[in-house]
Amino acid sequence: MTVVEPVVPDRLDEEAPAARRKPMQQRSRDRLERILGAASELIVRTGSDQVKMNEIAALAGISIGSLYQYFPEKSALIRTLAERYNAASRLCIEEALTDVADLDALLQAYAGLIDQYYEIVMAEPVMRDIWSGMQADKQLMALQLAESRVCGALLSAAMQRVHPERDPAQLEIAAFLIWELGEATIRLAISVEPDEGRALVDKFKRMTVQEIAAPSV
Repeated sequence: MTVVEPVVPDRLDEEAPAARRKPMQQRSRDRLERILGAASELIVRTGSDQVKMNEIAALAGISIGSLYQYFPEKSALIRTLAERYNAASRLCIEEALTDVADLDALLQAYAGLIDQYYEIVMAEPVMRDIWSGMQADKQLMALQLAESRVCGALLSAAMQRVHPERDPAQLEIAAFLIWELGEATIRLAISVEPDEGRALVDKFKRMTVQEIAAPSV
């Protein structure tokens, strides 16, 4: 049985702008945190589309030149925030799926992750705005797609342990599709009234649990 290791495509760094400066000293790390905190606060107030770099610099208490030393443009800052949320989400996924060894545990872990993801997105206005904004930016969409591949690979690895008789390539495809459709479902769910959103998420869980429990050939 082949277990696929989740790998982020190398070309991602070439497509999506990244932070220019990687702080090494504590003072620089503190400044970076102030920048990201200021950006998050402004995004909550006005949305990422309306936030301007000079506003972020002013709220962070630094010059615009200092801000550009860290981030060459706003999309690089948005990417950094998105990567932080992705890293936190991925850690939860790894913790939930890594030790899964039987079908009941897999289904329980998967359903719990979907519920947890939806609740986090609903509770985090910054995450909701960044997520929505990423859909209109081709470069940031590449980041989201790569993250779906990583998370899909984690799900695929768990499915392979539970269904060792199944073709690993088919499980990889199913897991990637499930995760990407899950992203789309959550985006839809947060754009409608909460009751309808909850119903959409629950329906998605029921549909995908069937595929995870008995993968199609």
